[in-house]
Amino acid sequence: MEGILAVWKPAGWTSHDVVAKVRRLLGVKRIGHTGTLDPIVTGVLPLCIGRATRVVEYMQERPKAYTATLRLGIATDTEDITGNIIEQVDDFQVNIDDITAVLETFVGEVEQTPPMYSAVKVNGKRLYELAREGKTVERKTRQVTIYNIKLLEEHLADREATFTFEVECSKGTYIRTLCVDIGKKLGIPATMTQLVRTQSAGITANDCLTLEQIEQFMQSDELQNHLIATDEAIDHLDQICIADDQTSRILQGQRVKWQMLGITVPEDWAEGHIIKIYNASSQFLGIFTVNRENEVFQPVKIFS
Repeated sequence: MEGILAVWKPAGWTSHDVVAKVRRLLGVKRIGHTGTLDPIVTGVLPLCIGRATRVVEYMQERPKAYTATLRLGIATDTEDITGNIIEQVDDFQVNIDDITAVLETFVGEVEQTPPMYSAVKVNGKRLYELAREGKTVERKTRQVTIYNIKLLEEHLADREATFTFEVECSKGTYIRTLCVDIGKKLGIPATMTQLVRTQSAGITANDCLTLEQIEQFMQSDELQNHLIATDEAIDHLDQICIADDQTSRILQGQRVKWQMLGITVPEDWAEGHIIKIYNASSQFLGIFTVNRENEVFQPVKIFS
């Protein structure tokens, strides 16, 4: 079995729990995911089965999308509602215009400091391990990209003021931290109360199966029909097509001259540009990079 299995992760499960469950259902050990989700988070969790694990790094480069709800007036040590309250403000004023204006300031490149309750390593130790020991250490900021952010609904008149927004962002973005930072710009403590990942690696909720559905399709021997082909999962990469008689050369993992293939390389394909190569029979052969100095395609990963 090989390909991408799009799973809808349920609440209360870690990403590792989901992988372990699917391993048992499929009887396949070689399974990897394209981005960890916290237990309280639900949503799109693409699993790479078999040789599809070799394209995880390319899938992770694609934008992710979330729907998040934050509560105003409290801050927690975990930056989400599961943590201990470390700050609380009961009297504050905020309106829709304030929120919309603040959200717009986050579009583009932003700096984030990873939360203490995260899997980032500092001096060989996970931050969440240090946090559980009651320790706080200095963390390096990281740059992430917010492509779009939009207010969906608000309940500011409620006793517990909340609002929900959708965001499209780059890999490595902590939505919990984004919620906290939004609160800081509003001048009000904030924490994330709910999060749903609606898209990852180009895969949406409509593509996903529940764990129950996966089990049913395994029993009926239909699951393979619901897997996304490995090369389809990286359809954002450029591609070329070569003659069938060049297939064996490609599959041997040799560097291949552009001239030999009769390929004209676009000028905007810079040194190191990543491409997929197919033959005339539409067989996916592998992933290569552009080597302009020698005018060759350099093999990275071969799919025989």
